[in-house]
Amino acid sequence: MARATQQTTKSKSGFTAEERAAMQERAREMKSANSAADAERDLHEKIAELPEPDRSLAERVHAIIMASVPEFAPRTYYGMPAYAKDGKVICFLQPASKFKVRYATLGFQPDAKLDDGTMWPIGYALTELTPPNEERIAALVKQAAG
Repeated sequence: MARATQQTTKSKSGFTAEERAAMQERAREMKSANSAADAERDLHEKIAELPEPDRSLAERVHAIIMASVPEFAPRTYYGMPAYAKDGKVICFLQPASKFKVRYATLGFQPDAKLDDGTMWPIGYALTELTPPNEERIAALVKQAAG
């Protein structure tokens, strides 16, 4: 009986081209000792490079996050818009185009204060920003900031 093979874009290393590019972005970020102004400029440059609808979504999410938690330091994280507190990334936006998936993801790192018992979500799919979604994002990042 013949085995069916599945075509993937993964290399022999097991990573897709998009995953390898993200790792290279992260290595560049870690090597550069950017000032806060440089880090924010890098974030805006990355957002400007995004195709629509990711660009509009990222611009709006950025505005919501910065209005909700102005003490967050905007920066990039694996080439994606991210927001840090005390030098630690708290949340990030993974655009759908970054890994060629059907939705963007608002993700939270372990330092985010989202604890709710013994199990809670740390990632949220975003397909559209409605007023209720915008309110939810604002509440989540405020909670995450502690």
